[in-house]
Amino acid sequence: MSEEKKVRKKESPKVWKFYQLKGSSLVRSRKECPRCGKGVFLAEHTDRVTCGKCGYTLFKKKE
Repeated sequence: MSEEKKVRKKESPKVWKFYQLKGSSLVRSRKECPRCGKGVFLAEHTDRVTCGKCGYTLFKKKE
């Protein structure tokens, strides 16, 4: 009665999508979290930007 559990591989974070090359310089396309530091990007929502690691939230201004 030993059933083997299926092991799911975690998908890579694909952080390379948040960088772009402009000429000979590297440009970040998203804001970074001020609490966590470099390499942790903020998620874009319709009314806010949030950090998935620490929960830092910035609300966007309504016009």
